[in-house]
Amino acid sequence: MREKVQLATKFAARILEGGKMEVCGDPAYVREACEASLKRLDIDCIDLYYVHRIDTRVPIEITMGALKKLVEEGKIKYIGLSEASPNTIRRAHVVHPITAIQLEWSLWTRDAEEEVISTCRELGIGIVPYSPLGNGFFTSSPPMVEKLLENDFRKTMPRFQPENVEHNKNLYEQVNVIATRKGCTISQLALAWVHRQGDDVSPIPGTTKIENFNQNVGALSIKLTPDEMAKLESIAIVDAVKGERYSSSHMALTWRFANTPPLSSWKAK
Repeated sequence: MREKVQLATKFAARILEGGKMEVCGDPAYVREACEASLKRLDIDCIDLYYVHRIDTRVPIEITMGALKKLVEEGKIKYIGLSEASPNTIRRAHVVHPITAIQLEWSLWTRDAEEEVISTCRELGIGIVPYSPLGNGFFTSSPPMVEKLLENDFRKTMPRFQPENVEHNKNLYEQVNVIATRKGCTISQLALAWVHRQGDDVSPIPGTTKIENFNQNVGALSIKLTPDEMAKLESIAIVDAVKGERYSSSHMALTWRFANTPPLSSWKAK
């Protein structure tokens, strides 16, 4: 079975004592995290190893240098970044080729189209959109927000706050009209839109139920005409969604803030 799958995992975000999260790209931690993943997964090599978030205290060249050594040792095959800025992507790619960039991309999150997508395509880097269903917004009707459990991370997200849901459900309803017309679910249509962005795009919808998994697979067979793509994009303009992607305390984890110090500033520990 191992030879039949491409296995990806990630590192960088770790929980400290007291529950506080820290992003760490220090070389020693890069190796420590990789070794721990190999042991937990009981494998010899990770196919695709992502930097989950960018450590803005460490020059990206330093983090990449540690990852390059792991490639040379046969412990990982390919390197990926998540929520990296165009500048960070370019600098990292010089140290070692980047295989994939993970980023949030959906009908209600399109900011990566400004610069990140074009940077990836210029450098020949694969694009892996996470949350292609809008953090679950396009899986069921907006009232689902009222049913979120207290420990659900989405409870902290501005777009899921009551004052914004009333506005955002307009986007849901307009997309749902097109889905109904095509005879598919709204989640299949939303996923198909992301998938049809190009052959270099591989969305990764999350699911905990086999029926939802099967429904996601069904989205691959949905054909969207240029007119339908244009209609969806005219609906999903920036102003269509109210609220930031994350709360103010988590906004630093987005690509807009993912720049690192110059290499010349690094003093090895």
